[in-house]
Amino acid sequence: MKASNKKILNEVKDYVMIFIGLCCYCFGYSAFVLPEEVVTGGVTGLASLFYFGLRWNVAITYYAINAILLAIAFRAVGKKFVIRTIIGATIATILLGIMTPIFTKPIVEQQTFMNVIIGAVLCGVGLGIVFTHNGSSAGTDIIAAMVNKHSNISFGRTLIYIDLLIISSSWFIFHTIDKIVYGLIFMFICSIAADMVIDSSRQSVQFMIFSKKWKEIANAITRETHRGCTVLKGTGWYTQSETTVLLVMARNYESMHIFRIIKAIDPDAFVSQAKVKGVYGEGFDHVKVNLKKQEAEEIAHFATDDTPSKE
Repeated sequence: MKASNKKILNEVKDYVMIFIGLCCYCFGYSAFVLPEEVVTGGVTGLASLFYFGLRWNVAITYYAINAILLAIAFRAVGKKFVIRTIIGATIATILLGIMTPIFTKPIVEQQTFMNVIIGAVLCGVGLGIVFTHNGSSAGTDIIAAMVNKHSNISFGRTLIYIDLLIISSSWFIFHTIDKIVYGLIFMFICSIAADMVIDSSRQSVQFMIFSKKWKEIANAITRETHRGCTVLKGTGWYTQSETTVLLVMARNYESMHIFRIIKAIDPDAFVSQAKVKGVYGEGFDHVKVNLKKQEAEEIAHFATDDTPSKE
């Protein structure tokens, strides 16, 4: 029952954070980028092309394009992806419909470059929050997922190609290179901001703890932080005596709690802390690697094959 309640609580938390992320994205786009008539990448950029060229409503066009893409890609991308995308697209459409009529002029007037930078940072932070909490902003992710499934072109590279095509298309409306440059600047800064949010939320640390009270420390860490401890046996070369080392993997935000535990039990403990680029497995992130069925079968075959290598 407790596990079920915790799962529901995590789901609610994810949806709240997805909503906050989409609010941040839509505010940055509606208040800073759209009033400057800058075409960005993705479906929002495609919708803005129709807005600037034909004066179609941005929110309605955004939702209609996503609906068409989902209808085409329903079988290719899977049911779970479709559900997440529908939720994200619906929330984003409502927010864009509310915000775009409010901000008819850029908040910082006569500062196009500044507005593009602020808008890009807000949009990037918003997207980072959405992706961190397993959400989807819909858009060209659908096309990229389809292409990635049926070819060797990577997901990220496909998104870049699509965004470049959309941004470059603004030439046919404005006939100026400035808008294209601003769009490229937006794309670059937005992607950096999104990556920073995603990386910071997943940043992990590794502790090496040398202490005679290693049992007490291990028990306290396991009980209070719910992180496992690995016990390693070693030899101190200076003292020529055996020693026990605790190896602990934790999230960056849990560091201070672990240090308090160590200090409370053994103030003289020798501790090293190091940042690690990624930790994958139970309690951390899942390994996200595209592995085709044929590749998986080949790897499984080699793993069970006891025949010695000719080399």
